[in-house]
This record gives sequence, structure tokens and C-alpha cells, in this order.
Amino acid sequence: MEPSSKSLKLTQTVQKGGCAAKVAASELRQILSQVKFPPQDSRVLVDGGLFDDAAIYQVTDDIALVQTLDFFTPIVDTPRIFGRVAAANALSDVYAMGGIPKTALAILAFPLGALSNDVIVEVLQGACEVMSEAKVNFVGGHSIDDDTLKFGLSVTGYVHPKKIWSNAKAQETDVLILTKALGTGTLSAALKRGEITEEKMSEALDSMSQLNLVPSLLNEADMASIHSATDITGFGFLGHGFQMAKASQKTFEIFMTQLPLLSGARESLEKGFLTKAHRSNWDYVQTHVHRGEITEIEKLLLVDPQTSGGLLLSVAADQAASILQKLQLHFPKAQIVGRVVAQEQCSVRVLG
Repeated sequence: MEPSSKSLKLTQTVQKGGCAAKVAASELRQILSQVKFPPQDSRVLVDGGLFDDAAIYQVTDDIALVQTLDFFTPIVDTPRIFGRVAAANALSDVYAMGGIPKTALAILAFPLGALSNDVIVEVLQGACEVMSEAKVNFVGGHSIDDDTLKFGLSVTGYVHPKKIWSNAKAQETDVLILTKALGTGTLSAALKRGEITEEKMSEALDSMSQLNLVPSLLNEADMASIHSATDITGFGFLGHGFQMAKASQKTFEIFMTQLPLLSGARESLEKGFLTKAHRSNWDYVQTHVHRGEITEIEKLLLVDPQTSGGLLLSVAADQAASILQKLQLHFPKAQIVGRVVAQEQCSVRVLG
């Protein structure tokens, strides 16, 4: 009998889950460096060259399309929660560019012979709940019969061409704000090994299902005070922070003691619940990071692969406190986590 949505634990059907299943950043860069891409016209304002969160294509003087896609294998056991997390994660890329998502197409690989149809009904229903909250139109998609369940969305949104938050615009003296707490990677690893239940990691599940709808929470002046942004996902806080610092040609100073953590994350790392991405993420950034006097556990927290993590915002210093106060009404664990300084030999300096 095919497992139903009520009896199945999705994490037991896959080897890797969530954004931890991403191709390692260093390996991806090596692959892409060997590809000859087609020529682009002048309306392409942002492409994949700087590992930004989404592509931007200008349509008119006032409208540009924001395009992205994201999909992965299950990171949680409950199908409906998996759908919610996958949808929030995909939509986040548009918000990270300062845009508003408008339409979404589903990407689905499903083992028809191994799982019952009600599993995917629940996955899709969870995704629909999040899309409804985001006021996004679900307009179709594509599915295949595959050995492993994979789900995500291709999303299109709008942004004004002169109001884009790329990862290349952080300015010296900016303050860095992180909207969500860290720790989904290690907690998900513990869940997959049966060491904790979804109930025990409810805070992480709520965080991963939460939309990063920062552009909808702020006024025009606030939006203009945010110079650069990225969302923190599979390459961890350091991986995505490094990419943003490098693209902006700046150095980020990170206040280790101010990084918000999910309940149980530190303890989970201390018990050794890791993913392959913990190692590959550190390999990717280690030559670009001065880690100071931080512990091994703190290093692992910095490279913990996040799924549907928060936005890292580079904000004008004189507006940071006001913007943080507004964000905390929606993201209670949002925190100032660092500052931007002139470019030095290292892209990221971690201060203990």
C-alpha cells in the first residue's frame, strides 16, 4: 500500500532535504565558469553573475520583472508544512530584490508508484496557503514522475528599475539587519535522524513558513534607506554574507553575540547534527573570512545551511533603528548583526 499523507515521514524518503541539498557554492562556480552563456540585451539589469537572488529585466521606465525559481527535497515530515516552506522559500528571492511577487508556477517531481496522491495534494495545499497570504497568483506548472519528491516554484514579480536591492550595493557605514533566526539546518538534520519531532522544532517550522515580505512592511523612505539585500539560504549566513560583501566590494563586520538563533539550534550542533553543507559552506568562505576568537560551534552556526531563512539587509545607519523597530513587529527575532566598512583583505570579519 502506498504511504498516505497521515502515515508518512517525508524526511525518510530522501537523502538530503531543503536548501542543504544545494550544489556546493564552490563547485557551482566552477561549473558555471566553463559555460558560454548567450548574449544579453541591455534590459537585463541583474543576472546570475554575482550570485544574486533573482534576475531583473526592465520592461518600461517604471517596471522591471523579477524572475526566480527554487525547489528542493523535503526538509520536514508533514507534506502540508513542506509545501508551505517551499513556497515561502521561493517567494523570498523576489522580496530580497525589493520586489513584490505576482505569479508562480509549480515545479513538481513525484514518485507516483511510491507515494499516494493525497501526499502531493497536501504539499500543493500548503503552498497555496502561503501564496494566498502573499497575494500571489498560482498560474500552473510542470510535473514529472521521479524517484524522489521535489517541489518548488518559479516566481515572477515587479520592482521599479531604480529601486532594486541587488547584493552589490552595500555602502560603507551601513548597518546589517537579519530578519530571521539561524539554525534550520542542524534542527532539520536532527529531525531526519529521529532525535527531535516537528513539535520540538515548531519555532523553526514557523520561521521557515514565514514570508519575507519586507517591501510590504515599509514606506518609500524606508525602502530607499535599504541599499542592498540577500536572503540567507543553503550557503549559510557566511556564504550569502560573503557573496554580498564581495559583490559590493566591501567588508562586513559581524557581531557574533547578536546573531539571533532558533531554540535548540546550538544544542543540536553540540550533539553533532550536521549536514554535508556545513563542511562545504565553510570550505567556500574560509579564505575570505577572519573568524576571530569564535568557537567551533559558533563557526558551525555561521555556516548552518538555512532553508527559507531571513533577509540580510544593508541599511543606512541613521534609519536602521527605526526600520528594525518596524520589522520586529513582523519578525520578532530581527536584529542588527553587523556593519559595513571599507574593503579589506577579508570580505567578512567575525567579531566575538
